[in-house]
Amino acid sequence: MLDIKWIRDNPAGLDAALARRGAAPRSAEILELDANHRGVITELQNLQSRRNEASKQIGAVKSKGGDASALMAEVATIKDRMTELEGKEKEVGQYLHDVLMTVPNVLDVTVPEGRDESANVELRKWGTPQTFSFAAKDHADIGQGLGLLDFDQAAVISGARFSILKGALACMERALAQFMLDTHTTEHGFTEINPPLLVKAEALQGSGQLPKFVDDLYVTTAGHWLIPTSEVSLVNMVAGKILSTAELPIRLTAFTPCFRSEAGAAGKDTKGIIRQHQFEKVELVTICTPEQSAAEHERIVKCAETILQRLELPYRVVALCAGDVGFTMARTFDLEVWLPGQNAYREISSCSNGHEFQARRMNARFRPDGETKGTRFVHTLNGSGLAVGRTLVAVMENYQEADGSIRVPKALQPYMGGIDLIRRG
Repeated sequence: MLDIKWIRDNPAGLDAALARRGAAPRSAEILELDANHRGVITELQNLQSRRNEASKQIGAVKSKGGDASALMAEVATIKDRMTELEGKEKEVGQYLHDVLMTVPNVLDVTVPEGRDESANVELRKWGTPQTFSFAAKDHADIGQGLGLLDFDQAAVISGARFSILKGALACMERALAQFMLDTHTTEHGFTEINPPLLVKAEALQGSGQLPKFVDDLYVTTAGHWLIPTSEVSLVNMVAGKILSTAELPIRLTAFTPCFRSEAGAAGKDTKGIIRQHQFEKVELVTICTPEQSAAEHERIVKCAETILQRLELPYRVVALCAGDVGFTMARTFDLEVWLPGQNAYREISSCSNGHEFQARRMNARFRPDGETKGTRFVHTLNGSGLAVGRTLVAVMENYQEADGSIRVPKALQPYMGGIDLIRRG
């Protein structure tokens, strides 16, 4: 959420920021609503002042035995008008708030220009894609060939975009998650959290998923929402709080199921487990001061890269352009892993800096050292460390053998009882 005071002072800046995203200008609409809201507040304040003044005059007139009926009638009229205006102030204020909730974050000045992903900028590559002596298969064919990946029965149970992992593949997915968590907690300084998977609408509003992405979310009949990512739960751990500088940065990680309706993904990745309604992810979240923000962003990227490097999976790091950065974020780096089955790099982690956008929505602040009254909004950052299902896909495709078996990466073998090869039983 953007600061209304900043919008008042920088209407052209807001419209320029929206234009970078390919969005229409909004400053005139917002400033008109803000002026109406402030006009109601001003009238209320003036009426309250006159009411107080008239009340004093009534006391003075009565003390002298005079007739205060006209003043009393005026006070009654003022009271009725104030009651009317108080309702209007709430209504107009709420509408202004709702409009501000639909305005995306202002992009960092370092974000490259561009309208869509074709303008994203490759920053670096790691590893060399393997050359196979046979025709590389995609993960869906490999898993089904091994009898360890079942889409048909999953469709009977749950419908499209679900899958069933069996045996060694189910074990490998669990091993990947444990490997990631162990690395991030013991080496990278993240605290493991087991957060709620069902959250209130307020939590999704705070993290920025609502109202923008309502069609991509699942809601229960009891009014709870299923998390699309544990980022929602993790950033809201500081909602409404005032932290001390000494507490920051806070680094959190969680391994959870995630649930997305994929309403905007019709026709995309319909084969396999790249894009499903239910998937698992290890998330990394950092809450810090604005001064720590840029360095923490680079740090999260490096933490995610470590996982790919230890699994010996070729990847590249890409800076997202202005038209491709998500609604809540100011700057994003994507990690894209090489998938031989698609002969392409595919996203496996987005590492983003939201600046104070989410914190303002959550009212998450900190008190700088030496200050007793003033507070500032924290910065929030997040990244996948990694998307577990997509990492499983990458291992299956990069470690496949001509006979359809899968070699187990050395980093995972201790988590899989020393197994070094997955073959059909």
